[in-house]
Amino acid sequence: MNNDYLDPTNSENLPDRADALFAMDCLIRAKNGVRNCAYAVAETATPEARTLLRRQLQENLDMHEEIAQLMIEKHWLHPHHLSEQYKLDVLSADEIIKLSNLKLYPDHTTRLGMFATPDK
Repeated sequence: MNNDYLDPTNSENLPDRADALFAMDCLIRAKNGVRNCAYAVAETATPEARTLLRRQLQENLDMHEEIAQLMIEKHWLHPHHLSEQYKLDVLSADEIIKLSNLKLYPDHTTRLGMFATPDK
């Protein structure tokens, strides 16, 4: 990856990388839903609410399982092979470092003249 963010070579495999990123975000959100529902089940006072929350907890667990299975099939997640997962995590960290080094904005960022400003 070079430092020119407009260079098309920097977007190679971008759809696959974006899909993996979105899937991981969904997995994390599903996991948070499981945790929040489990906490709510433990804290609720009425049997009706507890039944409703248990059903919601099971749906969240099912969603987490489906997302995890998709990611495993696509080789975006390796929960049973830590060395492979470690390689993916290092690759992701390297990509983030490369992206953070891209020069996205010019050195001179004055906005004078772009907006209606009073004359001085």
